[in-house]
Amino acid sequence: MAANNYGNPMTSDQILAEIREANLTYLMLAQTLIRSDRAQALFRLGISEESANLLAELSPAQILKIASSNMLLCRFRTDDDTVWNLLTNHKSRKIDNDATSRLHASILMAGRFAEAI
Repeated sequence: MAANNYGNPMTSDQILAEIREANLTYLMLAQTLIRSDRAQALFRLGISEESANLLAELSPAQILKIASSNMLLCRFRTDDDTVWNLLTNHKSRKIDNDATSRLHASILMAGRFAEAI
């Protein structure tokens, strides 16, 4: 079970509140990115052009309504050990340069984004 800032187990209501807050933050960030630099937003968010169109047009009321879901809207894009190990530099201690590891992970994720389109 998740713990709050005081080390105590979180209640279901607290977890749902955290999910809603994460959803709201994600939707607002996504909309800002899409409106400022669409191509970069598609890459950074890992979303389709259609999703970007929908997100860009959401009203504040719609964002609040969608954010209030009990399901987390964003997800981890790194779903394999190679990328996680590169990001954390966990198993590849041979690579001393953290920037190189992160660049390699970004290239792998960019390739997956391109495949998804």
